[in-house]
Amino acid sequence: MSDNISEKQQEAKSNEHALITRGQRRVNIIWEGTQAAIAVMITGAMIFCTIYKIPSAELNYAFFLIVAMYFVRTNHQKVGGIGSTEGTR
Repeated sequence: MSDNISEKQQEAKSNEHALITRGQRRVNIIWEGTQAAIAVMITGAMIFCTIYKIPSAELNYAFFLIVAMYFVRTNHQKVGGIGSTEGTR
């Protein structure tokens, strides 16, 4: 009887962990997509200003800051993933 209860508790715990992990992956994928969209938009604005010779020091600073942060914060090898990090090194 106690084995049955512990199995049910383990199964419930496992299911709860799977739901949390799946939800976090979804949030990560949305966030990474947002970061990519912002990086593409700022790059497009930078290219536009360069082509039409529109000087903008603020845009230049924003471009380097946003693109640098995109590459620093985005894990391109494990999109949307959390959980075990075994074998990722």
